[in-house]
This record gives sequence, C-alpha cells and structure tokens, in this order.
Amino acid sequence: MQLSDVRAVITGGASGLGLAVAKHLLSQGATVTLFDVNEEKGQAAAAELGERARFAKVDVSNEAAVAEQIAAAKSAMGGLNAAINCAGILGAGRVLGKEGPMALSQFETTVRVNLIGSFNITKAAANEMQANEAGEDGERGVVINTASIAAFEGQIGQAAYSASKGGVVGMTLPIAREFARIGVRVMTVAPGVFHTPMVDGMPQAVYDSLCAQVPYPSRLGKPEEFAATVAFILQNRYLNGGVIRVDGAIRLQPK
Repeated sequence: MQLSDVRAVITGGASGLGLAVAKHLLSQGATVTLFDVNEEKGQAAAAELGERARFAKVDVSNEAAVAEQIAAAKSAMGGLNAAINCAGILGAGRVLGKEGPMALSQFETTVRVNLIGSFNITKAAANEMQANEAGEDGERGVVINTASIAAFEGQIGQAAYSASKGGVVGMTLPIAREFARIGVRVMTVAPGVFHTPMVDGMPQAVYDSLCAQVPYPSRLGKPEEFAATVAFILQNRYLNGGVIRVDGAIRLQPK
C-alpha cells in the first residue's frame, strides 16, 4: 500500500502516539480521520493538521457509535483502507491495594477501552474494507492495533492493563487468519516506554531512572518512531498476523 493512497481512521488521534501517526501519514499524502473522546483536543488537532484531516468524537467501547462513525469516515474521506488503534487507558492499580481489592469496574473499564475498543474498531473497519476493490496481492485494507510490552511482562499494578493488552496480542493472529479471505491484514505493535503527554509531569529523577532501564538506546521512545513502524507495516504486505515490539530491548521488572 502506498502511503499517499491511505485513507485511515486513527483512534486516540488527538494526542500522543495517535497524533504522531496522523502527522506522519499526512506528510506522505494520506487522508485521516481522528477518533478521540476529547473533542476540544481533537478539533484543535484536526484544524492544525490541515484539510486532509478531520475529527469525530468517538467512544471506542461503544459498538454502535463505532460502526456509525467508521461508515461516516469512509464516506467523508472517499474510502477507508486503514485503521490504526492507539486509544487506550492505563487502569493502574493493585488487585489487593491499601484501600482493599480492586473494584471490578476499574478492571472492566480498562478492558472495555483497550481490548473491546480495539475489537470494535477492527470489525467495523474490516466490514467496510471488504467492499474495497482488491489491489496488488488482493489487498483491501490493513488494521493495526496497539498493545504494549506489558502484555508480556506486566508489572505489579498492571493486572488490568496487561490483561487488556494481552488480549489485543491474543486476537491478532486468529483475526488475521480469518480476514485473509477478504484481503485485510491485521498487525499489532507493542511499544515500550514512550515519551507521550503522560510522562510530561514526571519528576526528572524518575524520568532519568526510566530512561536508564532501556538497554539501547537509553531513552524513552519517540512517538515518531512508533509512527514510522505503523507506516512500515502499511507498506509491507508480507507483514500479517504478528506483533512487533518497539522497545529498545527493555524487559519490565516486577515493579
């Protein structure tokens, strides 16, 4: 897939990794629709990105809203051949914390946004993509989900987050196998510790300690590096059904 031909929906597109993906794709001639729950940031981001970007307020855990907005995005962009899921929440907390056991609602909310949200986007986007005219190798579209290295070595306090991201990893291959018949590839990126707005308020000593844990290069990942990985997946049709770690060789310690 040529990046200039991409018509993409990007969840969590108002900031962080999602916004970085949007900027990268737009720089290569793509057209994008940003999905986010933060309308103020989303509208501002779309306005800054220019005429080939639009915004829609979407709760990815809402099945009906996702299907409706996916169809609307396809209509507005004149097509849909890529969906990149970057929306997510941390849901941090111990299962048995100082205030007692974790509320089921906290665990459930994390799974609904990170896992069920990714599933909702995947199925709604692929449903639209299957009607696309087949390109080279019969390709009609690409879905890229975002997991985390916490899916493999989650830390204490990441039970909900790791479960949700582990689910994203687990559904990658079976969905890719199923979608082979319609020419839609499915891939997952598992980023390590990246410099996003979530770390901006972090004390310098904590930030430096975090960087030191990354073997090489000893720094946090740049959103642009995540975006470049997404672009690589879009362009390489032989990438399908797999998970790519982008983490500087870090392996998370228990805490």
